[in-house]
Amino acid sequence: MLEKIKQMLAEVDSLQAKTADEVEALRIKYLSKKGEITALMNDFRLVPAEQKKQVGIAINELKNRALERINGLKQACATQDTEQDDLDLSRTAYPIDLGTRHPLTLVKNEIIDIFARLGFSLAEGPEVEDDWHVFSSMNFPDDHPARDMQDTFFVESHPDIILRTHTSSVQARVMERQQPPIRVICPGRVYRNEAISARAHCFFHQVEGLYVDKDVSFTDLKQVLLLFAKEMFGNDTKIRLRPSYFPFTEPSAEMDVSCTICGGKGCAMCKGSGWLEILGCGMVHPNVLAANGIDPTQYKGYAFGMGIERIANLKYQVKDLRLFSENDVRFLREFEAAN
Repeated sequence: MLEKIKQMLAEVDSLQAKTADEVEALRIKYLSKKGEITALMNDFRLVPAEQKKQVGIAINELKNRALERINGLKQACATQDTEQDDLDLSRTAYPIDLGTRHPLTLVKNEIIDIFARLGFSLAEGPEVEDDWHVFSSMNFPDDHPARDMQDTFFVESHPDIILRTHTSSVQARVMERQQPPIRVICPGRVYRNEAISARAHCFFHQVEGLYVDKDVSFTDLKQVLLLFAKEMFGNDTKIRLRPSYFPFTEPSAEMDVSCTICGGKGCAMCKGSGWLEILGCGMVHPNVLAANGIDPTQYKGYAFGMGIERIANLKYQVKDLRLFSENDVRFLREFEAAN
């Protein structure tokens, strides 16, 4: 047996192969379950006891040499194939699936486009803000519930630094550096400390609008919002304004649109009322103008704010807010036609 092992060692050392198929044939010949080295190992039981140690060492060496040689041939063939095919392993796999815009981006861009045609320019600001721009400049009293930890994310080591809860902070930054006339919309992500569910999330997206000038009236606000609703949901859309309260506007209102599903007749989407709430609005409070360096005796203004997720829900009938942030490709592909 030792002589046979010696002969096979010489064979293994001289093995040659030019293709992957030839390498696989050598592996089968020597290392498979019915291979020659396996047959030697099966015959090991027949070796006399005094030779078992010497023969065992020889068989292990043969097996290791065969593995090493065959793996070397396999790697050489793979390298040769790569060079011949001129394969660039750093390239993206083909074919490439093109992505699509996120539904929230689609809705945001449509809102921006509508208000741009109405003369509004775009304004943006930081998501990590200070108390002044988020609350104090917006006429929030010190004891207002929105300042409570249940609603707002505070930076622990800097209690005056927070994650903005609305994009009104962008309006404050615009007013403090620019005198009227001001006509801007402020889209962006906002954060609130809420339990995540199908109808609420700890972060979402808003678009707020601000118009400040002389002789601005509530009628101007109503007409702009009516034009927006018709552009977004269709010419047959109706709106209604209900009295409400916001610290930064007076008077304040909530705006509803006629249900986009049933046309105002009543359905599960609108809970039988025929109306769907989409935004809050009102005339800018004189305290807000004064706090941001604008004379409230000379200028007036209106403001409005809406959730982009809310508009997307109505436009695309998405019932679970969590779908917008789960990055499920199957969900995102449903909006390919809208891109």
